[in-house]
Amino acid sequence: MDASRVRELSDMATIRLQNKPGTGSSTRGGWMMISTILIEAWDLYAISFLLIFIKNEYEPTAIQLGLATAAVQGGALVGALIGGYVADRLGRKKVFLLTMALFIVLAIVQGFSQNIWDLIIIRFLIGIPLGSDISNGYAYIMESMPKGKREQMGSRWQFMFGLGEVAAIVIVTIMYATGMPHEILWRVGLALGAIPAIILLISRVNLPETPLSLVQRGRFRQAKQSSEKLFGDPLEMLPDEDVELPRVKVSDFLKVMWADPIKKRSTIFGWISNAMQGAEFTAFGFYLPVILVVAGVGVSTSGDGTESYIGTNLITALIYCVATVSGFTAPIVLPKLGHRGLAMAGYGMAFIGLVAGAFALGADIKPLIVIAALVLMWGHYWDASNGMTIVSMVAPPRFKGTASGFGYVFVKAASFFGAFVFPVMTAAWGPVGATLAVSVLSLIGFLSAKFILPEVYGYVESETAHLQEAALKGEPEA
Repeated sequence: MDASRVRELSDMATIRLQNKPGTGSSTRGGWMMISTILIEAWDLYAISFLLIFIKNEYEPTAIQLGLATAAVQGGALVGALIGGYVADRLGRKKVFLLTMALFIVLAIVQGFSQNIWDLIIIRFLIGIPLGSDISNGYAYIMESMPKGKREQMGSRWQFMFGLGEVAAIVIVTIMYATGMPHEILWRVGLALGAIPAIILLISRVNLPETPLSLVQRGRFRQAKQSSEKLFGDPLEMLPDEDVELPRVKVSDFLKVMWADPIKKRSTIFGWISNAMQGAEFTAFGFYLPVILVVAGVGVSTSGDGTESYIGTNLITALIYCVATVSGFTAPIVLPKLGHRGLAMAGYGMAFIGLVAGAFALGADIKPLIVIAALVLMWGHYWDASNGMTIVSMVAPPRFKGTASGFGYVFVKAASFFGAFVFPVMTAAWGPVGATLAVSVLSLIGFLSAKFILPEVYGYVESETAHLQEAALKGEPEA
């Protein structure tokens, strides 16, 4: 059986399965994949609440501080490229078990770093399994859940980030309030990410491989079994014997995506959006606790002159709680607004929040700083919710891991840039100029949603040309 025939069979299976309601196993698998975001959020943003203590112990330069915060982003960039490609070659399950095991080990190790360069290197290594797991997880969601449901699950990205961020700030604040020595506090805070990762690893052991990934590797017998478990469908159109298929080539991925206008425009938007939201948040939002401390928001001073950051942490927690609500509402409003409307509304609010925040910082209006941060976070959690969903959803099954990996590279490259450059930008231009510069990113995201993104809510991918019309109409079979 030649590769073209396999692609046609894969399209037939895709159209049929992704127009089905799915099963309990399908939904469970989606939650197990999206829960990785909570693990990543803890590791990425716990350090933003711990930077003060790391800075006091290691006394890093501005460049070293930027590298310590951005190292995970750089590692995740590498991991996204490797993980997506390997997952298309070896399957989803092997990759998501390996990446979570690696993260557990490295999360604990970072708590024992001896100097700032130890911490930078370990956090770069931590980013590799995180990036791999996210790109692989989105491919799993898009292949294991039905139309509408998979998009809503993918758009829960920011909701899970919010939960991780709120958990991080609450637990760090509790440890801080107990009087734990600061040189121990930050180490424990970073290493704690291993605990939810262990729980998630155990929960994933019994998840099935996705049927579409198996089809693309010629493993038809397992594909039928997996389809029965995830969708209650035996896929009788597939042969009962396995076949050897040519390996996936990255060059073919770009040719296929660029050949179809919807795939092309959606992918270009996804890349732009992922880059804009990644830099938008990491530049301003990631350093929010430090920004609030410097602006004196929530900072109190005792009689002996000692400053307390508990008030700042509580305000930060409030901001992230509101952001989490925003992330929760994004998949709810998605069916009404569509991907295009959700992105435009999110980027528009983020732009307004950043401009207002710059003005508030310059005028030292503390209540307005908080309000602007709330508006920014609400908008960001909407505009960042669907970029990964779109790039993965429109890609053929044989390229979904690669597509997710490519998409996540733009998130991580921009996040690395934002985390590394924002302290330098702030030192050179001041907080007002740096914040206004970040607002340009939100504006670019808004314009790309308005003029580039076609509406793809409910889209069912079909690589074979004569099946495309049936896919777009939502017909169960060609």
